[in-house]
Amino acid sequence: MQTEQIKELVVDALEDMKAQNIIVLDVRGRTSVTDWMVIAHGTSSRHVSAVAGNVEEKAKHAGLRPKGTEGRNSSDWVLIDLFDVVVHVMTEQARHFYDLERLWGETQEARNQESGVQDVGQNDA
Repeated sequence: MQTEQIKELVVDALEDMKAQNIIVLDVRGRTSVTDWMVIAHGTSSRHVSAVAGNVEEKAKHAGLRPKGTEGRNSSDWVLIDLFDVVVHVMTEQARHFYDLERLWGETQEARNQESGVQDVGQNDA
């Protein structure tokens, strides 16, 4: 299964279970762990667990065996590693606390725009 198809499968599985604020981050070139991160939150710990379970189930039905799953016992934050795509399903409180979008999604261009500095062609690397 191609990476694009895995991302679509994950987003569909999240939407099926009414996960909230689904974000797909391109982290290629920032980490060797994965290429894409998908972040979403649920309305409660029970919802987070159900959403993560649906992602795992859909992946398995598509022939994907997750490399690993973490956090199923706490259900405040469940991570599902699908190799090129890592899925984070969290409670809204955990999502705000860890702020993965800012950690992984912030680019030099975004930092420059926030500070009013124009990008003058310097590399972000």
